[in-house]
Formats: sequence, C-alpha cells, structure tokens
Amino acid sequence: MIAIIDYDTGNTSSLKKALDFVGLPSQITADPAQIQAASGIILPGVGAFPLAMAKLEERKLIAPILAAAKSGKPLLGICLGMQLLLTSSEEHTWTKGLDLIPGKVKKIPEKAGFKIPHMGWNNLLVRKENKLTENLNGRYVYFVHSYFADTDSAYISAVTTHSQVVPALIQNNNVYGAQFHPEKSGDVGLEILRQFKEVVKCASTQQLT
Repeated sequence: MIAIIDYDTGNTSSLKKALDFVGLPSQITADPAQIQAASGIILPGVGAFPLAMAKLEERKLIAPILAAAKSGKPLLGICLGMQLLLTSSEEHTWTKGLDLIPGKVKKIPEKAGFKIPHMGWNNLLVRKENKLTENLNGRYVYFVHSYFADTDSAYISAVTTHSQVVPALIQNNNVYGAQFHPEKSGDVGLEILRQFKEVVKCASTQQLT
C-alpha cells in the first residue's frame, strides 16, 4: 500500500487513478499511522513552497515523512513535492525544506523565447541509470513549474532544458523526485509509476528478509 500524502496542495485524485491503473494500491492520507504502515510514500504538490511546508507542519506530517524515508521506504516527490525534498527554497522567501536531498530551489531564469512558468511537454536526457530512468532517454513528459532544483550532479538522474538545464529526475538512495507530472504524462508517466511499483516491491522484500 502506497500512502499519497494529503495536505491540500497536491493533485491527489488523478495521481490515485494513475496508480490504480498500474495496479499499485494506494490511499490518500494525512494520518501518520497510515504513513508509517505504508510500503512507500508519494508526496505530490502544486502551488508555492512556503505554503506547502506550512501545511505539512500544520498537519504534523513532516516527522512521519522523514521517519519513513530514513527507514528505507521508497519516497517519490512529484513537482512541488520534489522541490520539498530539498534543503531550502528561495520562492517568495527563504523556507526550509525536508532536506532529504541536498540542494536549493531557485527561480528559472528569465530568457527571451522561454515562458515562465514552464508549461508543456519536454524530452528527458538520462544522466544516471536507476529503476525510474529505464527506457526514458529522449521521451517526453509534462511539466508545470517556475522553479527548479539546484542540486549536485550526484543526485541528478535526468534533465530537460527550458531557459537552462533543469533537473527532471533526482535521487538520493530511496528518495526520488520528479519535477514533471507522471500522472499527466500519458504512457511514459504510467511506465515510471510502474517502475516505482517495482522499487516498492523490492524494498518491501528486503525489509522482510
């Protein structure tokens, strides 16, 4: 069972439908006990970083998310949820993040010919192979964002370009982040969610042995 974190800033219903389609059981929850019992965690997100962190704190979700990640359970952050995994953000004001992947969230630089926010389909360039990047090189996924993850190359699995090189998939051990929306990325997005399902199954098997 996957816990989809519910904190009023995520596209939870369409994400759950996509997980149902790929056969990955899930529940939308803000219950720390259900998060603790889950085999994996997905942290969706849309909107502004400071409000999202405030909502997580208000619902007392930060501690259970950190505990789940540190226990080795797979965690996938999506869009703003990916950005929340980083150390801090400069959106509106400096805000501390979950610090599960070292890095800062910064505004995409203004550049002639590139609209901000970045909305639309971009192809991926795989930088490091992992379970989520299998067969992804050159394929297109759907982005909606104005900020990007400024993180070390050691944590970047795939990139795209919009005004500059933008990390599209990041990873730190069992913690994964997708700047794009797999649930809005058609067959490619569904493949990524199927791969995350395999990551969760492998992690669960290891915890049982």
